[in-house]
Amino acid sequence: MSYFLDEETGRHPTGKKPALQVAPIHGVLPYDGCRNPMTRSTVSSRVSATFALPATNGVPKVFHFESKSEFAVALDALLDPSVFGLEVQLPPVRYWCRTSQKRRSHHFDMRLTFDDGLRRAVFVRNGDSLSKRKTQDEIEDIFNAIPEDFADEAIVVNGDHFTRAYRDNLRRIWEASAEEDADADERLEEAARTTNYWLLQDLIKKSDLRSPRAFGAALRLLGRRILRADWHAVIGVHSRIELNA
Repeated sequence: MSYFLDEETGRHPTGKKPALQVAPIHGVLPYDGCRNPMTRSTVSSRVSATFALPATNGVPKVFHFESKSEFAVALDALLDPSVFGLEVQLPPVRYWCRTSQKRRSHHFDMRLTFDDGLRRAVFVRNGDSLSKRKTQDEIEDIFNAIPEDFADEAIVVNGDHFTRAYRDNLRRIWEASAEEDADADERLEEAARTTNYWLLQDLIKKSDLRSPRAFGAALRLLGRRILRADWHAVIGVHSRIELNA
């Protein structure tokens, strides 16, 4: 479950105000990031969400994200069944900035821990910023300063990849993945592997499943990357669908 705090960009700047605090929720683990990004902004939409992960022993936990892009990156990663845990707004990494000739701190947006113990730090930024030499130098300085006990590897993600349609598809696929229907998933996958089709509605008909049940199965198979579609267009029954090679 997530809450989008959209600010109206047409109004006057909000000024500096304290970050929003999420009150304790019964049965939900509290947010434990190093910094609270839930400040008011006229240019970015903050997101607060709860996820139940293997690292939390299946107990929902609050996570805060500084933008919809960061939230989408996390959601995309969590569709991978090998992801064990997620941490956001990590403790600062101290580094020497060649551009400013000063010591600076950087808080990585998130860190993923996988079943095999691999820890991956994630740096999310928009494409315009990533195209600048200043940002590229900054990333190199930060990555070179990552302590060995902080992460095994670090990656850069272009937030522009997560378009509005892509984010909407992610949300629907995540919600469908929370529902279990192994029989529908197996029957739809069998139809995908043994019959001919072009659109998702064709595959649904070939599966002999009721449309709502088959559509949910299709979303789950897309999330597992068994099926493939254009994520940058809203996925529906008229979407072109195929097996992921």
